Amino acid sequence: MEEPLTEDLLAELLAAPSPERFIRDHRVGERGLSGYLQQLLAEKGLKRADVVRAAGLNETFGYQIFTGARGASRDKLLALAFALGLTLTEANRLLKAGGANELYCKSRRDAIIIFALTHGYSLQRADEELYRFQEDTIG
Repeated sequence: MEEPLTEDLLAELLAAPSPERFIRDHRVGERGLSGYLQQLLAEKGLKRADVVRAAGLNETFGYQIFTGARGASRDKLLALAFALGLTLTEANRLLKAGGANELYCKSRRDAIIIFALTHGYSLQRADEELYRFQEDTIG
């Protein structure tokens, strides 16, 4: 199930008879990190174990993130974004669901990450680019 664009949701909110109805109909604020990760796995036809491995996470820790038992740092979420092959929009939604700041193109490190995500880089290649620019790597 692909998510509607923010602009479309805004138009629906403005046309709604009440904010309660909009919030109920769109389940605003109900989806957390675990729910979004499960949705991404289903949409992309991926297995959790493969994603956790590709993200370079400890198996137990990765499982705990996917089940909602533990949170994840911004870099762990970014590693998952690369492992899942996310778009920039999906990666920002993942960061937001995990309580982290979205990627910001005026940040040098984030700009490199944005470029890497949008060009389909692997986590390793993204880390190589970050290292080349003397920025902290993700993994």
